Amino acid sequence: MYKIAIAGASTLVGRELKDALSESPLAAASIVLLDEEEAEGLLDQVGDEITFVQTIGPDAFDRIDFTFFCGSEDLTRKHWRDALRAGSTVLDLSGALDQETGVVVRAPWLGSEAATVDLFTPAVVPAHPAALALALVLERLQQAAPVRIAFATLLQPASEFGRAALDELHQQTMSLLSFQGMPRSLYDTQAAYNLLAGLGESAKVSLGAVEARVRRHYAALSAGRWPALALQVVHAPVFHGHAFSIAIELEQPAEIASLEEALRGGHLDLVLEDTDSPSNLASTGQDDVLVRLHPEPGARNSSQITRLWLWVASDNLRLQAQNAVACAMDLRRLRPQGTVQ
Repeated sequence: MYKIAIAGASTLVGRELKDALSESPLAAASIVLLDEEEAEGLLDQVGDEITFVQTIGPDAFDRIDFTFFCGSEDLTRKHWRDALRAGSTVLDLSGALDQETGVVVRAPWLGSEAATVDLFTPAVVPAHPAALALALVLERLQQAAPVRIAFATLLQPASEFGRAALDELHQQTMSLLSFQGMPRSLYDTQAAYNLLAGLGESAKVSLGAVEARVRRHYAALSAGRWPALALQVVHAPVFHGHAFSIAIELEQPAEIASLEEALRGGHLDLVLEDTDSPSNLASTGQDDVLVRLHPEPGARNSSQITRLWLWVASDNLRLQAQNAVACAMDLRRLRPQGTVQ
């Protein structure tokens, strides 16, 4: 039996990961919930058992096979080497380690993924969910027709920045409706009822940092096999779910039917009806990335196109958790008996 630790268990990603593990082949594992001091003693449930969140102490990672870091970047940087010294395999969902030497960005769902891990890999970073969604779409399109370039606008929800961002967006919304002053401690600007390409000067979070991470992870997954990606991140006044507007230019004309066929299956769900358009609400709780293909208006009556638009939506937290579980399943070959090697 494997023993798993979730460091940052009280976060949105930590709670989603706990549910994803309970639905996976790792459901029988013994799971320990860890977090910072302010979360100590919080009651939670793992499977059918009631448990509580523990503070990360000196021996917190003893005999732990897999440690998932789901909290802040600071939490990961503070404790990840302790987990390594204890013999645990580290999976970093915070993204703090993606520029550390030897750390590998992973997404096992991608058939052409080049990154490999071995016993000397210090840690694995499950790819950012936005980079994973973009990679899934572009990998499948490449199979139907060579893509010259892709332009993407990512509409990011508050949950990308955790529970504090959800709370501030909610409080801003209520304050505006009641004509009261708005809290701005996290965003340092009005996030409610607003689309933002940048946040306030004193904001505690950064859209630029998210954009840079998505670019790095896409490049790591691509390894030069997929087209260049032009990306802009915009903060949307929604609580949950990624949405993407993607413009694609192909190297040569391709049949619309073949492009649609490429976007079916393999963790992609092609939506054909306008009434069922992908949205952040429609994607909630879905394992697949929802995709709608729109040919250029002038090409609607043609069977072949060179330019197209995609409207894409995915459950950012669930996609991240599912990818992390897939990474752990892929790493089981390094721990075939569920014991520290």
